[in-house]
Amino acid sequence: MTTSRLPVRTLRGLAAGTAFAALALSLAGCGGDSEAATTTGDTAGKVTVGRLSNGAARQTVLDVPEVKSLNAELPAAVRKRGTLVIAVGALPAGSPPLEYVGGDQKTLTGSEPDLGRLVAAVLGLRPEVKNFTWENMFVGIDSGKADVAFSNVTDTEERKKKYEFASYRRDNLAFEVLKKSTWTFGGDYRALAGKTVAVGSGTNQEKILLEWQARLAGEGKQLTVKHYQDSNSTYLALASGRIDAYFGPNPGVSYHVTQSAKTPHATRNAGTFSGAGARLQGLIAATAKKDSGLAKPLTDAINHLIDNGQYARWLAAWNLSNESVAKSETNPPGLPLDNS
Repeated sequence: MTTSRLPVRTLRGLAAGTAFAALALSLAGCGGDSEAATTTGDTAGKVTVGRLSNGAARQTVLDVPEVKSLNAELPAAVRKRGTLVIAVGALPAGSPPLEYVGGDQKTLTGSEPDLGRLVAAVLGLRPEVKNFTWENMFVGIDSGKADVAFSNVTDTEERKKKYEFASYRRDNLAFEVLKKSTWTFGGDYRALAGKTVAVGSGTNQEKILLEWQARLAGEGKQLTVKHYQDSNSTYLALASGRIDAYFGPNPGVSYHVTQSAKTPHATRNAGTFSGAGARLQGLIAATAKKDSGLAKPLTDAINHLIDNGQYARWLAAWNLSNESVAKSETNPPGLPLDNS
């Protein structure tokens, strides 16, 4: 599973860390898709985010009343049915803090299904969350088994051939360093001169890092790139000083920062960079079937959450405030075809 869900970029492993290794066991018996637990304990007009997060989030109760005018924007079939079927691609092992099985070992939690539930509340719909493998999530949308995916899907021009989008979060990469480190990345690759950085092999972040390495080499400066087989090896290297930083998906970095906070080797986020590279800010978007009529009401519901403060509180609960957007857009420019 990937943070942008592009073939060249992975989140699993480094993002998940060892604390959730048991998730693979709890989900391994599932097939290509499954009904996730949908009993949330929420009452009408209230949504609890960060529930059962195993310390990855601050559980927060948000007031989210239905907006009748936005419900009226929905396709007639969805409005009549009264439910929003939300697809999440968390099988087989989840991707904390985005989507994973919670502390009760059965309920799907994470920032992504939480936002889906918030949007459903605004639209006056009952959320039904279905858990799929990444590939079958798109099959579920295509076949009508699900209305929309809230599952860290990057908006790309290639995907627009089949899907429509409502953006809700920046698609960012991040540098993770030891908390005691004074180094910060402000967006200029030249700050990496003389550093040793770990990155996942075959990932989008590796592609970006190697481009920076080549530029620095052309300027007579060195950037050493290291690869490790798993998250334990990477974080042991960081703790021991064999590397200066790890470069990976921002949500995974944010998750590990919370998990390491009370350990002798606490880490911090040293700066972010767009997953789309310098040319474009990548965006994560709610994903529905093209011409379904859902993208606009989804966009309007997300903007309602932004305007009324629930959006900011949702991101803060999951330690993802550094990926906030000023507004949701319907089908904004996505990763171009030559980088999709």
